[in-house]
Amino acid sequence: MQTVTSPDAPHGVRQVEIGPERDGQRIDNALVTMLKGVPKSMIYRLLRTGQVRVNGKRAKPDTRLTAGDMLRIPPVRVAERPEGNAPATGLVASVADAIIFEDKHFLVIDKPSGVASHGGSGVSHGAIELLRAARPQEHLELVHRLDRDTSGVLVFAKTRAGLTGLQAAIRAGEVTKQYLCLMLGHPSKAKFDVNAPLLKSVLQGGERMVRVADNGKPSLTFFREMEQYPGARLMQATLGTGRTHQIRVHAAHIGHPLAGDPKYGDKEMNKRFREMGLNRMFLHASHMSFELDGRAYSFSTPLPDDLKDFLDVLSVKGKRLVYSRDKSRTDF
Repeated sequence: MQTVTSPDAPHGVRQVEIGPERDGQRIDNALVTMLKGVPKSMIYRLLRTGQVRVNGKRAKPDTRLTAGDMLRIPPVRVAERPEGNAPATGLVASVADAIIFEDKHFLVIDKPSGVASHGGSGVSHGAIELLRAARPQEHLELVHRLDRDTSGVLVFAKTRAGLTGLQAAIRAGEVTKQYLCLMLGHPSKAKFDVNAPLLKSVLQGGERMVRVADNGKPSLTFFREMEQYPGARLMQATLGTGRTHQIRVHAAHIGHPLAGDPKYGDKEMNKRFREMGLNRMFLHASHMSFELDGRAYSFSTPLPDDLKDFLDVLSVKGKRLVYSRDKSRTDF
């Protein structure tokens, strides 16, 4: 149980100079990340009672911070977390070792499969928490997300400008995101797109499900064949939009679900693939590129060894493999 002392606790007032990473950020959001573990109700009470000040003046929750501002934070204390809550050293090291790029605005990793983007829903520590543990003195924010099972390019922001700039570019459709995936069966065309609206719903147990529906959000995926394998095709999927589970649902919608997909895939084929060594969904975020403030960024990662090894096995042992539900649709 985390507790907070009263403002007259025996710890001194902190004066913090605001850096560029928080330039333009609302003060309430800044305090949530700066005072980790302090309940939001306490943060808003401190603001409401005038105990938080910017350049000597009382601050409201919607006050925007500017680089160079002096922020007064009253004495608050959070009880130490139990030692068991700290992430395992090996996990922290594995994510820190996965860094493929870094500059003043961004840090990029080749996320391993099995690591969530962030904690929650039964996951104690995701990639963002592990990176913060590896670099406790740095300000890091998750820019976008990958499913836990999906490996590949994952971008974090080190500055406020990087975070808001890249997220704005994503919303505007100015970011290229490409994935490598293994589709069951043999699509009738080597190059095609799927333009089908997607509707997201949350089941009673909290599980997210997405389906094609006329009242869903416009969703577009471009598919291109890369390599042929028995009973399957390695495809490059380029996002035209960025909906939840988009590639997975679009692939299933046209009758060619992703290999190993536990939610939208084919159970019988997934079982046969597991026997051949595929222990997770075959989906890898291989490339991401964008421009920000006149600079071009481009990040690429190859298929991880577990997926490459499975393709080698499939090419040899999958000679008689046939996807019985192959619809060979041409209307997509």
